[in-house]
Amino acid sequence: MKKKMKKIGDNAYHYGLQLCAVGSLTGLFAGAVTTLYNVLTSKSEHFSQHVYGLVRETPAFIPLLFLVLIAGAIIVGGVLKFIPMIRGSGIPQTEGATRGLIRFKWYQVLTGMFATSLFTVFMGLSAGSEGPSITIGGASGYGVSELLRRNETIRRYQVTGGACAGLAVAFNAPFTGMAFAFEEAHKRFTTEVFVCSFSSVIVGVLTRNLLRSAMGLPIGSFLTTYVFVAPDMLSYLYILLAAAVCGIAGVAFYYLVFLAKKLFAKITFFKGIGKMIIPFVLGGAFGLITVNAMGGGHELLESLGGGMAHVERVFSSPLWATLLIVFALKFIISIVNMGAGVPCGVFVPMLAVGACLGGLMSLLCTQMGMDPAYSDLIVMICMAAFFTTIVKAPLTAIIMVVELTWNFSFLLPVILGVAVGYIAGEIFHTEPIYDKLLDGILEEERKKHPVKKISVKLRVLAGKPADGRSVRNVLWPHDTLVTSLMRGETHIVPDGETVLIEGDVITIVGEASDGKELVKTLSSIVGETLEWQEEEIVPVEAAPELAK
Repeated sequence: MKKKMKKIGDNAYHYGLQLCAVGSLTGLFAGAVTTLYNVLTSKSEHFSQHVYGLVRETPAFIPLLFLVLIAGAIIVGGVLKFIPMIRGSGIPQTEGATRGLIRFKWYQVLTGMFATSLFTVFMGLSAGSEGPSITIGGASGYGVSELLRRNETIRRYQVTGGACAGLAVAFNAPFTGMAFAFEEAHKRFTTEVFVCSFSSVIVGVLTRNLLRSAMGLPIGSFLTTYVFVAPDMLSYLYILLAAAVCGIAGVAFYYLVFLAKKLFAKITFFKGIGKMIIPFVLGGAFGLITVNAMGGGHELLESLGGGMAHVERVFSSPLWATLLIVFALKFIISIVNMGAGVPCGVFVPMLAVGACLGGLMSLLCTQMGMDPAYSDLIVMICMAAFFTTIVKAPLTAIIMVVELTWNFSFLLPVILGVAVGYIAGEIFHTEPIYDKLLDGILEEERKKHPVKKISVKLRVLAGKPADGRSVRNVLWPHDTLVTSLMRGETHIVPDGETVLIEGDVITIVGEASDGKELVKTLSSIVGETLEWQEEEIVPVEAAPELAK
């Protein structure tokens, strides 16, 4: 027994070293690519703001601007016809890859998302870089895995590590990147997920900082204007009010996104490519109204700190009117971009929408008697609450706002605001938006490639990932279940705590469009495949007699 435990320990040790090594390589590649992407995105955003400023000063160029926007929309729509995996921010597709639900050609996704999302920023749309950074990082991890010829399990860890590194590099927030792995990508904590995401994020952020230093660019956080004052007990009432309003706004945003998706799905002009014209033209029009409607919103978030004294006014309007206009424009264009599937990020635009609403709530609460010193606190809490209601990732939201400001004095109020936002989503039955979007993508794939029921019997071999691990701690393919276990002549009904050991014969049942690929994946995890079979899944609507 001691020898057996020692062998299991050695296997786990070597497996951990392997994950750490491939995670570091993933972080190096993902860190370099996403750093370059974010630098170019920042420069493109400033360039487009300059161009739009010139157009505002010379209105005669407005028709030319819209002609360019229409041409750009057609170009992007055409690219999406060839590479549908880069629609939207790419986060749902990346999460699908981390869970083994989606496969893609990594070089197409990496180059396609890099070019098209950068192009949308260059065109002046309300487009962030953080979502595409996750996709680019995930594709980088996929690519490293393919080049190293790793198995399915390692590849999923590498996609996770690359995605986490991409987010961490975009925000310069390593803990936020790692939280994304547990709360969004896999929705559980395991040693393997931690090792791969930790090594990828650390190497990725170090690569980012080295490259930015070599380019003469700053490496610090961008939210440096916020000043937080510890709230008194009365101010918690204002915090609850502001968070509740943001929660309701987040629910509205969530349902409007899926309404927009249904409406855009009906647009078939120019083989569906024409639907891109709407977000491009609308984004251009909003950019002409105010520079705050352009790009991701980093500068807008920065200006909302310090009591909102540096917010650029819209047509010299009062502060409340400017915030209301920017909130409405960002709210609308973010919904339109997500509904149409524009390859751009909405991660920061969502934070900007919540922050603008926070600014409005701060002004309202000040009129009701709140100390103006709490203005920055209200803005930050509303940003986190709005994001949480939509994404349903409270831990990521809390860690993110702390890392963006490197201030822990407002941690309790933020936790309270995030909790209110999460509860608002639960009351109105919202699902995590990226999971919901992923479900839509998978539904489309099932129509093209029907799913079959697969049953596989395997023998656990020494040195395989499943050897010596409990069932719940093995990274199984999605939609699979261990239904039976034979240990010698003894039949065991397995549960999550059942530890698999060398020689066990287990039966796994699952669903997949490609049975051979699923069997190959399970074999890489467990060991020897003894037998397997598949059968068609007949939809109820296709067999009404079965429904009776």
